[in-house]
Amino acid sequence: MPSYKAPLNDYKFLFDKVFSVYNNYRDISNFNDLSPELTDTILSQAGKFAEQELQPLNYPGHEEGCHWNNGEVITPRGYKAAYEKYIASGWTQISEKPTYGGQGLPRIINAAISEMNLSACTAFGIYVTRDGSIAAIENNASDALKEKYLPKLIDGTWGGPMCMTEPHCGSDLGLIRTKAIPQSDNTYQISGTKMFITGGDSDLGENNINLVLARHPDSPQGIKGISLFIVPKFLVNDDGSLGKRNEVRCGSIEHKMGLNGSATCVMNFDNATGYLVGEINKGMRAMFSMVNKSRFTIGQQGTALAEVAYQNAVIYALERRQMRALTGPQDSDHSADPIIVHPDVRRMLLTQRAFAEGSRALNTYIALLFDKQECSPSEQVRQASTALLDLLTPICKGFNSELCTESVNLGLQTFGGHGFIRENGMEQFVRDARAAQIYEGTTGIQGVDLLGRKILASKGQLLKVFNKEIQQFCEANNNTGALKPFITPLAQLNQEWLDLTLTIGSAAISNPNEVGAASVDYLMYSGYVTFAYCWAMMAKSAHEEIMANGSSPFYESKIRTARFYYQRILPRVSLHAELMVSGCDNLMDTEANDFLLF
Repeated sequence: MPSYKAPLNDYKFLFDKVFSVYNNYRDISNFNDLSPELTDTILSQAGKFAEQELQPLNYPGHEEGCHWNNGEVITPRGYKAAYEKYIASGWTQISEKPTYGGQGLPRIINAAISEMNLSACTAFGIYVTRDGSIAAIENNASDALKEKYLPKLIDGTWGGPMCMTEPHCGSDLGLIRTKAIPQSDNTYQISGTKMFITGGDSDLGENNINLVLARHPDSPQGIKGISLFIVPKFLVNDDGSLGKRNEVRCGSIEHKMGLNGSATCVMNFDNATGYLVGEINKGMRAMFSMVNKSRFTIGQQGTALAEVAYQNAVIYALERRQMRALTGPQDSDHSADPIIVHPDVRRMLLTQRAFAEGSRALNTYIALLFDKQECSPSEQVRQASTALLDLLTPICKGFNSELCTESVNLGLQTFGGHGFIRENGMEQFVRDARAAQIYEGTTGIQGVDLLGRKILASKGQLLKVFNKEIQQFCEANNNTGALKPFITPLAQLNQEWLDLTLTIGSAAISNPNEVGAASVDYLMYSGYVTFAYCWAMMAKSAHEEIMANGSSPFYESKIRTARFYYQRILPRVSLHAELMVSGCDNLMDTEANDFLLF
């Protein structure tokens, strides 16, 4: 059966050395007393909980799945007990504001905890992640709604599913039909059906505070006519106690490829009582408070599954014996050598490692930006952080999830035939990983969001902010001989990234399909270059530690993995560059009916 070990050393390296977290927070009064000792203690305890309480639930919960009974969802055995321990320990409160019962610690700590939960048991980790729902209420709702709903969302007593899409919509939320009929008491009657609702119902909390997109009768069609509502499973009395059951029910749960322990629900609203969040017809604006945090979580899910698949593949490769090394027997006491002696097995393992550790660095950087965006006293820092988050969030979600699927498949491949056998657990990682490329916006949608809505819509300004940061890093480290193999190609790709963007933008002026045709390859190119920046930063920090304190297996390994990434993985950008500028004609010249010629 699979095992899991929290990557505490890697997080300490990222916090202390790569991103100098404590220096970054010196000007933020909320966090200026944060210390490595406090952070290490919190992450160590979170790691133990993930390893000891959550990981044992992963395979049994996958096999059992969730149960539906007359509109109610029952989670797999052990989930409820673990959930009660989790909220009793205060883990859901770590990074939320003290105003509503949170502990007020940086989101960068919560992000690390989230990854560990998602590695240990992805389905369970999804239930305890509600950053998006909290952000939507906190940033948009009235004070009365905040005071009524946030404390118990934050302490974990209540869940907070996001009910956005409908059976006919997919990601085109402008098509939603759910109605919101205003009532004389300033409430709304919400009627409609929502689909693909993660955690739409469960037996874990006392109540579910559904965030529902719906349309006012007088609203215009399309996304400009969407509003956001709180629709609780149980109505909440003025004193905070639970009232009568609202008219919202889980109609069914989906039987899915993976994530069986996480209920994906069809939710039916039948004149359910709802409360407006923000303003009428401003639901999409409010929703983006949810979406950015939720897409970041999905990017973390990619990291989490890549990490746990890698860990188990390494253990297997060290123990499994097959054939002899090409250079001759390495262990004469046995009839075969461990498969880790074979170059192709090492290729698979190093690819997984480069993906897991590279994406963890990116996630940590993004979490740091969330903290700066929300808490920095400098308006300039807040604006710059927002610009970088707009750019990096679709890369994090789309690129991490794509590489996760590649990585978990390599983990299964390392096991050979045994990876294909269910009880060895590797195929579960493949099943669980696949959804990350779909929900919260498919990879194609992330690509269009990145290239069209973010970069080209800003006339390249968002990219230039990040491009300048990378350029400054390269200039600052260009004279360090040991870093030349990283700095030189990074600087070249940084410039090429701008040039390719200009080429596609120019082509799109005459034909908007050029954006759609290039978008996924553009996303992948952007992801590989972003990871190259992350690996260059890690190589720099590792090199500095070695120079200051002498050789260390941990730091030497970082530099070797960075070299592997640059030499074996980063060259993929050339293919994506060629594809993205090949134009849209090779896609659009085929008539729709020609696809039926089979």
